[in-house]
Amino acid sequence: MSQTFRVDLRGIVDLLSHHLYTSPQVYVRELLQNAVDAITARQADDAADPEDAARRPPAPRITIASGDTTGDGSLTISDNGIGLSEAQVHELLATIGRSSKRDDLGFARHEFMGQFGIGLLSCFMVSDAIEVTTRRVGEPTVLWHGFSDGAYAVEPAPADRQREETGTTVALRPRPGCEHLLTRRAVTGLVEHYGARLPYPVTVDGVPVTGGPAPWDRPEDETEPARRARLEAYCEEVFGFAPFDVIDVATAEAGLRGVAFVLPMPANPAVPAAHRVYLKQMLLSEGAERLLPEWAFFVRCVVDTSELRPTASREALYEDSLLEATRDTLGDHLRGWLVRLSRQEPARLRAFLRVHHLGVKALALHDDDMLRLVAEFWPMETNVGPLTLTEFGERYGLLRFTPLLDEFRQLAPVAAAQGLAVLNAGYVYDAEIIDRLASTDRALDVEQLRAADLTTHLQRLDAADEQAIAPFLAVADRVLDRLGCDLLVRSFEPSGLPALYLLDEDTAFQLDVRGTREQVDDTWSAILGSFQTTAAPRPRLVLNHRNPLARQVLALADPELQAMCLEGLYAQALLLGHHPLRPADTAALNQSFLGLISRAVAGGAR
Repeated sequence: MSQTFRVDLRGIVDLLSHHLYTSPQVYVRELLQNAVDAITARQADDAADPEDAARRPPAPRITIASGDTTGDGSLTISDNGIGLSEAQVHELLATIGRSSKRDDLGFARHEFMGQFGIGLLSCFMVSDAIEVTTRRVGEPTVLWHGFSDGAYAVEPAPADRQREETGTTVALRPRPGCEHLLTRRAVTGLVEHYGARLPYPVTVDGVPVTGGPAPWDRPEDETEPARRARLEAYCEEVFGFAPFDVIDVATAEAGLRGVAFVLPMPANPAVPAAHRVYLKQMLLSEGAERLLPEWAFFVRCVVDTSELRPTASREALYEDSLLEATRDTLGDHLRGWLVRLSRQEPARLRAFLRVHHLGVKALALHDDDMLRLVAEFWPMETNVGPLTLTEFGERYGLLRFTPLLDEFRQLAPVAAAQGLAVLNAGYVYDAEIIDRLASTDRALDVEQLRAADLTTHLQRLDAADEQAIAPFLAVADRVLDRLGCDLLVRSFEPSGLPALYLLDEDTAFQLDVRGTREQVDDTWSAILGSFQTTAAPRPRLVLNHRNPLARQVLALADPELQAMCLEGLYAQALLLGHHPLRPADTAALNQSFLGLISRAVAGGAR
């Protein structure tokens, strides 16, 4: 047998009023919102019956009396909006979680801010009791009392509480500890914060609260330089930085208009960008996230929207298809700005890329315009100096790159000496951008240079030299075998480099797997064994036959001295290539260093 839920109304009120909202200060925003909706409803009602002059409202106004003025510490907010009848009071002020009656009464249309009928509950964060005095056209004044324990009472207002004009007054008496939130200073600050951009005038203790032109406004008498200066000053005040540039943004579908400010310093892409969002000119959130695409972390926005939906607390935007479409449209605005910079102000674009290349490169992975922009304007590191991908391709006809930073550092000087130009694609997104550029331009030649590939560009020794070093190779095999390394002897530039340690990405992975298997239990060792190839590749130590020191080592007659010298060259090559030293490598370095010192001391003593 089905049964209905038993609901503790006191608990529901406590949950909504104390846990739905992030701060008790939002009570001012909710009161302002209700007043604005009431005025908007009255104007719509008047427009529906324009011939009834008696029902035409006076100029809209919202009047607040703070605790400093009322004399008893209470706060009142009055509007000359549409007001409520007794039946509407029951439906709108005392019903939680049901919207059908709001629709019937006309308070759920999109031109109103309130959509949930629970905004008044925020007042219970600062007051244990709410009093509403309201009068609708042609109806008597109604008095409603709501209490934080979930009880309420509705009654006709006594003679001395009758309202002469249509509208509503809400009165709050502060609960202990909340008196400071109802003072003139606090209320004025909150009205300025949330409602300074509202279309209707608001006064606090008789003083108008004004915020000047909104960022998205374009006053007719304001010149473009003056507007730019105003927006830059606004950005510094609100976001704390002087913007690199200011971009107007708009999307008709979301009824959105606003301004995007480009940060002049690098931003952390892992930290979500926080934007300032207004809903029908009421501040919704100072930290709205996901308004822009993830790649646009270099921008902060202030926007006003009439169509995007707020969450129940009206402190964030509701994630739906309209917000997703708006996000894409705003991303198009930013892409268009970057394209305009590339065509009209390339120097400024380069300055922008020096700061925010990560965001643009992330966008280039799936946007052709941004891919071309990065290829033409972003200089990448190469072993022949900084060059853009376009410049590199035009100059060398081939995009030869290494995908790892350490590999580039290792190979760059040797490759340059052999006449090979190499791009460093070891930074974030660079290798992916090169791959995508190759996929979009089939005529472009791309080649990945690996450590093992470099040996094919190094000169082999002639037969006489090969025969001369044969005795050394037998000693070298014994020394390097215990270090897990193979030896090659080649002749290459620069001649000042005696040895080169070559370790490509695949070999490094296999070495990591092998080392990890030796440190874990049998179960994990078996799992890791599935990643290990049967014929595990080994790194290579390449001795430079063109280097005088390397030739001297190759010609040594003392096998022990040869071994110590070879270990020393091996360790030096590791350090030059920025490779980590394993315990065996450190032992070889120490053994070589101490052994050579011992030999030198013994020779000097003689």
